[in-house]
Amino acid sequence: MNTAAGNQGTTGTHTEHENHPWTISVADHPQRVDSDQYKASRALMLKLVDTTTDWTFAPAPYQDHHGGGVWVKDTNGWLCLFLPLGIEWSAQFCADPAKVDQVRLCAARVIAAFPDTLPGYVEFGYEAGEQLLNTPIQTAEQVSDWTDSIFNASVPLPAGIHSGVLPTAAGYHHYPKPIVDIDHFRFDDFNLFVEDDNGLSVAVVPVAPRGSGDGRVRVLAAHPSSPYASHLVPPSGGRRAETTGHTEALAVEAEGAILAPDDKLAQQAFRRQQPQLA
Repeated sequence: MNTAAGNQGTTGTHTEHENHPWTISVADHPQRVDSDQYKASRALMLKLVDTTTDWTFAPAPYQDHHGGGVWVKDTNGWLCLFLPLGIEWSAQFCADPAKVDQVRLCAARVIAAFPDTLPGYVEFGYEAGEQLLNTPIQTAEQVSDWTDSIFNASVPLPAGIHSGVLPTAAGYHHYPKPIVDIDHFRFDDFNLFVEDDNGLSVAVVPVAPRGSGDGRVRVLAAHPSSPYASHLVPPSGGRRAETTGHTEALAVEAEGAILAPDDKLAQQAFRRQQPQLA
């Protein structure tokens, strides 16, 4: 189990609070007809990810997440990078063309640094790349073209990672991205998502390095109805915790968010690191 004994203070952290909880529904897109641009970019995305042997979100089959991914080619092959902003299909209708054009300019700079990229697209039958990069975005139609292009709708994710919910999977459409990301770089024998006595999900992480013998964990996020959500709210006068009102109440930093080794959730987190009885 993890971490060195003793409390390790944190510096430079802060917490936030939202007074107006909200709910989103993005897992199922509104009824739509796939555009030619979308069909072409999806086909290219699948061809490109098939060339890789180290895709973080493998294995297939993949859905395509409108996550602002940009596929580039260097001397070692194809690589997916991420732009600062990804435009969900349903979000394009409130997208300011001038702001989307700033994303286009960013993508153009990235692609310029990888000169084999556009010719590589053409080799796979995708010929719209150069025109998209060189066309200023000024209209709703151009926003739509960009949204469905290889420069935005191009992040291949299995269905669970895309829009799944626990206990089956943690999808980006239902859980805070920083929490979901942890699930893809954690040790395989550490349980990020654990459950309280009511079966509600809580996300926890170790408080210190692996192998130190410290079994404490820090609560990062908890279902709003879980008793563990209270661990994210410090006493009066302390720092406030952040809550989104989302499927998960997102924690940031709060006194009391560290659970003792004998807490049921801490034991769940390290369960697979315990010696198994014969």
